[in-house]
Amino acid sequence: MPSTLKHPSHVPMWKGVKVAYAIVALCFYPLAIGGFWAYGNQIPPNGILSALYKFHSHDVSRLVLGITTLLVIINCLTTFQIYAMPVYDNMEAGYVHRKNRPCPRWLRSGFRAFFGAVNFLIAVALPFLSELAGVLGGIALPVTLAYPCFMWVAIKKPRKGTATWNVNWALGILGMSISFVLIVGNLWGLVEKGLRVKFFKPADVQ
Repeated sequence: MPSTLKHPSHVPMWKGVKVAYAIVALCFYPLAIGGFWAYGNQIPPNGILSALYKFHSHDVSRLVLGITTLLVIINCLTTFQIYAMPVYDNMEAGYVHRKNRPCPRWLRSGFRAFFGAVNFLIAVALPFLSELAGVLGGIALPVTLAYPCFMWVAIKKPRKGTATWNVNWALGILGMSISFVLIVGNLWGLVEKGLRVKFFKPADVQ
């Protein structure tokens, strides 16, 4: 977005972020609550979509199943673009620093297609990654729970010992602690259950 001293871009962007998070909360919290109310601890590993096919494929029309699956695909495609944005930005920044010129649109599209293809290859070649989801989630959790707090302290540089300094450091350390506990717990679960490593062979066809 264009940014000037009179109309800085962070103002409308911040409003957009708040609206986007409100919409996400309105969509996901009812889904999570309704899913747990309907299925409890019987939810299959792949979530509510798998539960829909497992428990209701005989009494739900194929049209409803198809529309539900299509909505899940759209959700995955859009969220992939959002969460992959730091990778795209790093690729484009590397090109700009090397060539000292703006990244052309065709190359930006190429970066996105290449990264998507690499992720698709990994998903097909390593179908057991879902069993590592908890560990990977714990590793990535600080991006949401801790890094923003530390970044705020590094950028704003509040005086040491002030309330905002203490709160941000406390929240950042809490986020890192939750991430550590999540990683350790999932690794313990993997040690107890074991990990079936089979390349290019999804669990559904084993």
